[in-house]
Amino acid sequence: MRRARLLRASYFISVIVPVGLYLLFQTAGLPHVIWSYDWRPLGPGSHRDSSRRYYIRCTYVGTTGALTEYPTDGTCGYVRFARPLRAAP
Repeated sequence: MRRARLLRASYFISVIVPVGLYLLFQTAGLPHVIWSYDWRPLGPGSHRDSSRRYYIRCTYVGTTGALTEYPTDGTCGYVRFARPLRAAP
């Protein structure tokens, strides 16, 4: 008669993905997508060519709410990872 093993490696495979996502979100934060931005033109044709714009404000939205940042290099990304701010004790 064969005894059943209580702990097998195959039991833990379904746990690896949720734990990995949890650790990723704890280190990098949750993804926020660009919602709006303000920019200044850097010459003619700025309305058609986004490389001729200098962005001064970028607003991202995600599961934790809106996040506004003021870039120093004049660029906005499409996705930003941010952790929720914790209240001070």
